[in-house]
Amino acid sequence: METLIPIINRLQEVFLTVGADVVQLPQIVVVGSQSSGKSSVLESLVGRDFLPRGSGIVTRRPLVLQLINVAPLAQRMQAEHGNGIKQNSEDSYPGVKAEEWGTFLHCKGQVCLCEEYKRITLPSFHCVVLECNDVCLLKVFADFAEIRSEIEKETERSSGDNKGISPEPIHLKIFSPKVLNLTLVDLPGITKVPVGDQPEDIEAQVQEMIQSFISNPNSLILAVSPANSDLATSEALKLARDTDPDGRRTLLVVTKLDLMDAGTDALEVLLGRVIPVRLGIVGVVNRSQHDINTHKSLEDSLRSEQAFLQRHYPSLAARCGTRHLARTLSRLLMHHIRDCLPGLKGRVTVLSGQYQARLSGYGRPVEDHSATLLQIVTKFASDYCNTIEGTPRYIQTSELCGGARICYIFHETFGRTLQSIDPLGGLTELDILTAIRNATGPRPALFVPEVSFELLVKRQIKRLEEPSLRCVELVHEELQRIIQHCSSYSTQELLRFPKLHDSIVEVVMALLRKRLPITNEMVHHLVAIELAYINTKHPDFSDAAQVSASVNSQQAEGLDEGKCWKKDRAAEERPPPPGFGSPSKGQAINLLDTALPAPRRLTTREQRDCEVIQRLVKSYFLIVRKSIQDSVPKAVMHFLVNFVKERLQSELVGQLYKQTLLHQLLIESPDTAQQRCEVAHMLEALQKANNIISEIRETHLW
Repeated sequence: METLIPIINRLQEVFLTVGADVVQLPQIVVVGSQSSGKSSVLESLVGRDFLPRGSGIVTRRPLVLQLINVAPLAQRMQAEHGNGIKQNSEDSYPGVKAEEWGTFLHCKGQVCLCEEYKRITLPSFHCVVLECNDVCLLKVFADFAEIRSEIEKETERSSGDNKGISPEPIHLKIFSPKVLNLTLVDLPGITKVPVGDQPEDIEAQVQEMIQSFISNPNSLILAVSPANSDLATSEALKLARDTDPDGRRTLLVVTKLDLMDAGTDALEVLLGRVIPVRLGIVGVVNRSQHDINTHKSLEDSLRSEQAFLQRHYPSLAARCGTRHLARTLSRLLMHHIRDCLPGLKGRVTVLSGQYQARLSGYGRPVEDHSATLLQIVTKFASDYCNTIEGTPRYIQTSELCGGARICYIFHETFGRTLQSIDPLGGLTELDILTAIRNATGPRPALFVPEVSFELLVKRQIKRLEEPSLRCVELVHEELQRIIQHCSSYSTQELLRFPKLHDSIVEVVMALLRKRLPITNEMVHHLVAIELAYINTKHPDFSDAAQVSASVNSQQAEGLDEGKCWKKDRAAEERPPPPGFGSPSKGQAINLLDTALPAPRRLTTREQRDCEVIQRLVKSYFLIVRKSIQDSVPKAVMHFLVNFVKERLQSELVGQLYKQTLLHQLLIESPDTAQQRCEVAHMLEALQKANNIISEIRETHLW
């Protein structure tokens, strides 16, 4: 199971190369108040001085620290000469002539395991650069003072030199035969009052940064609290409790046991009687400032720590101290990794499938411009026609689209509009009587003149033209909407080439604009055809003689001659009301301005003539409306929809497939190229991670 931590470290390196945090890896997050001794605990675990020191807030950026146990230098030197481990194995690190060293991720390069390398010593730095034929560089810091200096410079680069903080982490790997395999994250200490150029909300920023790390369910929380302060007021424990209420991921480290007031001790705290912590409580003794100033070595400090624990806490000496803390952390991390591994593997597998699908959507870089252009144009034309036919690859469920919407326009929108038109709408009895009189001239009419019927029925038929043209307009708009539908859902390749997309849209729009006036003209002709000849011999048209006889019989049955005579006589004797044709007293009468005599009740004959005309107009209008409702959709389909379907691909090829335009049209969008590159790198990282996880056997977990 000891191999699990190096495997997680390799996974972390893989994902750091793509700068993404899509997979939450197990790690130990160190949380504590400012000057609580977090950095001292880390240095004790490493056994070397390498972290910046000073007053106030010193850790101003997260430090991701990977401790890697390596073989001693003598054993590695023996391996280089072929007498031990294989030369370019992961444990040999050829070219590194140091017992302990460190590397930074921001210093360009990767660990080089190649056999062909040369060693370059930089005299101005206590470091070594390895260079191989694969141009992979590794800057090895053999002096830990240089590691501290590099941390300070990198912190100032991102956070400034006046106490500012930054959430951007620094990644440091330390190789040593004295450390256990661990992955820790040192975070800025919890502070209350801003100093220097720190913002006013420095406390909220630090707590938000800490929450972003400890909210990872795969992380362990190492809460650091000094023994000379009340544990009930520990900010580190409070944050840990808020994020991990069950305490399944929290371990408490009590520092500064040697600085407690005389006569007091931390026995109750270490035994968990004050505040119980599920994963345990470990007490440690850090170096004092005097020890640091006098350059007391960490080996001597560990011996002094063990002696202090034996004197003051003999019953707990075996369960406290830096060495016990390192073993505990390594054990907890290994068991935690074992528990998280199944979910981690599932997460990597799911992400691999998602990124593979995204990469397929972005397509491959263009090699053959002619073939690519023809493929995209043909695919777009096919998708456009399939959308009209109702067989697209992506069927919408939220609204009607394509051919379904055209059908709705024909039979619902257009059909209902025609059905709502009243055959006698806008046609009054006065209009009918005026038309009859105008058709007879100076002679009184013995019969209803046919000319008046034609005049009135043409006026009603003319009303069918406007909704017919509106039907054409709606279909034209839907054909334009299909372009956007194909671009968004069906042909993802168009998103890669914005110029080609714009050119295709322009060609299709031009084709639709060219066919619109032709279709409108045909609809005009359909209405004009109906107006050109009024076919009174139509099989469905009512015979005028039968209509007249029917009206006469109805009037004979419904009228009483005596009552009608009295009503007519009373109506004639009643003075006409002022209005049209009836000038008021004192006004001059101009008979030439009156189209009809003064308003009066229609005579029986006039009522009969009006009703005959109304029935004939309604009968013929219904025939024409039925014909228009059938012929307009056919004309729109023939002159607009089917024509565009048949000519679309040839029009696109003729307009766009030109050698002078190929390279110009297939210029890829910068955003698409960048996204494809990022997705490809992420997919490669996920595949590497999957291979690394697959190396774990069931025996490694126990």
